[in-house]
Amino acid sequence: MKKTIEKLPSWDLSDLYPSNNSTRIKQDLKKARDLSEKFKKKFEGKLADLKAENLASAIMEYEKIEEICGKLSSFAYLFYAENIEDEERSRFWQDISEKITEISTIILFFTLELNELEERDIKKKISNSKQLAYYDPWLKSVRAFKPYQLSADMEKILHEKDVSGRQAWNRLYDETLAGLRFPYGKKQLTISEILDLFSSTKEQERKNAGLALGKVLGENSKIFAMVTNTLAKDKAVDDKWRGFSRPISSRNVSNYIEDNVVDALISSVKKSYPQISHRYYKIKAKWLGKKKLDYWDRNAPLPEEKEKYIKWDDAVEIVLSSYNSFSPKLADLGKKFFDNNWIDVPPRNGKDSGAFAHPTVVSAHPYLLLNYHGKVRDVMTLAHELGHGVHQLLAAKQGQLMADTPLTLAETASVFGEQLTFQEMLAREKNKKKKKSIIAGKVEDMINTVVRQIAFCEFERIIHDERKKGEISTQRICEIWMQVQSESLGSSVKLSGDYKYFWSYIPHFIHSPFYVYSYAFGDCLVNALYANYLEEKQGFEKKYFTMLEAGGTLQHKELLAPFGLDASKPEFWQKGLNIISGYIDQLEEL
Repeated sequence: MKKTIEKLPSWDLSDLYPSNNSTRIKQDLKKARDLSEKFKKKFEGKLADLKAENLASAIMEYEKIEEICGKLSSFAYLFYAENIEDEERSRFWQDISEKITEISTIILFFTLELNELEERDIKKKISNSKQLAYYDPWLKSVRAFKPYQLSADMEKILHEKDVSGRQAWNRLYDETLAGLRFPYGKKQLTISEILDLFSSTKEQERKNAGLALGKVLGENSKIFAMVTNTLAKDKAVDDKWRGFSRPISSRNVSNYIEDNVVDALISSVKKSYPQISHRYYKIKAKWLGKKKLDYWDRNAPLPEEKEKYIKWDDAVEIVLSSYNSFSPKLADLGKKFFDNNWIDVPPRNGKDSGAFAHPTVVSAHPYLLLNYHGKVRDVMTLAHELGHGVHQLLAAKQGQLMADTPLTLAETASVFGEQLTFQEMLAREKNKKKKKSIIAGKVEDMINTVVRQIAFCEFERIIHDERKKGEISTQRICEIWMQVQSESLGSSVKLSGDYKYFWSYIPHFIHSPFYVYSYAFGDCLVNALYANYLEEKQGFEKKYFTMLEAGGTLQHKELLAPFGLDASKPEFWQKGLNIISGYIDQLEEL
């Protein structure tokens, strides 16, 4: 693909701090520590005796400290993500992390003591104070972990050691992955660049990319297996002490979602494998003139599809236009990211290889990171991350402690943004063959979001269960990976050779165990929401914005109720899965 040379925008982090050497960083570190020391002296051991209004004041002081620390951490991480290979940035990120850990340890007592209060006392205080009642959702989220809380001394030790434990292993993984180079012809490509070649129109390029990726990952598999084993053991120890029944349970508690709801999601998706992924890849193999797809062909463009570089400005216009077709307000919020340099777009050596939206703090604004290669998928990624950003802007009104949305609902606006952009691109295209390509791309994205992520979740489940019995060999990790991939993708995809090492480049396994099911939750939820929107557009926009603005103040049952949806019922998930199956039906007709 011949790319158009264009200047892609980079973000401006000065809304947080002018630079990593800014004196404001030192000032804020000192301010946060001083406030924390005063807070501890004022409130430690005294929460049970506080009147309702005083407890509300204490929470507000705590929130202020959290925001200062959040601002420092956000800047340090975003500065680090610009070039993970740079030693100065790595050292800066580590230094800030250590200092923030020291500060947060000082005020750790607060949430621990809140959980020691009797439920009837908390309810009584809330009923006596509007200010305290405002923080009731946050108190509930804190107290959700009450049954799993350890002694104050144990919690303090775990908290302080995290920076030299799990966080250190995360950093080792990130810097190792970012430092890898993949031989391709005479070039040495980054992981972002090699993965981009999997959607090339030329099979040989896809094959060479697949072989290069697998070879280098295999050469580094020993260290990735060590990181995986260490973090799985670390989690097993933590879960045992806290009394979580299953490895996934801690994630479910943090998402404020019941185990049975997640089980229903996983079960529904696994049952749908034959009707969705197995069926689609069998059809795609025929399109490509093969009995089976090689793994490097899974995301290949259709034979009639011509590669075209989509200019950045065109990508922005498509996404904002699609947002505007649903709601001008949504488009106006999205436009802020482009007008104010809140987005970092160009691929660079050392840069974080993925894409994300970082909410930072409510007194500032989110930042988006992309690696833009000009493909249709990159446009969809822009729509996805911009959805996150808009969601984070809307939820900021809830304040620092309650702006964060549970992961199960955090994907709502992002996946809805993708759906809007897909519909926009489909409506603009009049050519029947190109429409087919757009629908096929959407189906593949949905398979990657639903089927693939549930397969990832199954991979994690087996890994964490087996790790309890002892360290897992690299070979066994590969066997588990091949097993779950084969089950989810079906017999029409040939998984061979070094594909067995592809588990090692999935960062969610390292950074946030069992995060992955949230993508499937979000996609099925948005499918059901979008079907609801098509059935009854009157009043939908208002309900949709109310949902996004809620942040972490409401749980999934309360948020979905206005739409007449209930995630605890199997038919809810089936409704979302039927949307994917319906698109495959359309492809068969085309």
